[in-house]
Amino acid sequence: MELTRGILDDGKAEDVVVIDLSRKSSFADTLVIATGRNQRQIAALAARLQQGLKAATGLPVAVEGLRSCDWVLIDAGDIVVHLFRPEVREFYNLEKMWGMAPATPQPHPQA
Repeated sequence: MELTRGILDDGKAEDVVVIDLSRKSSFADTLVIATGRNQRQIAALAARLQQGLKAATGLPVAVEGLRSCDWVLIDAGDIVVHLFRPEVREFYNLEKMWGMAPATPQPHPQA
């Protein structure tokens, strides 16, 4: 988890939330949700996470959503990371789905 958090911090991800799933789900132990300012930043964060987690674990790391980079999912087995653009994160509100209030209020998207 420290590696994931370090990569997100170095890449300037915003509003990082870590949710312990160990008692809530069997698909992963940790869910990480973070916001990127734009699609380019999200793509860069996803690439760094995929490379870093694969190097650290030696296991394959699945990535979905790179085509549009509105919402990218990185599945590293015990850790699942969701990277969102701000308005997409606000729309899906995964924190609420997992029983958490958002870490910080999300701004409304500009028209």
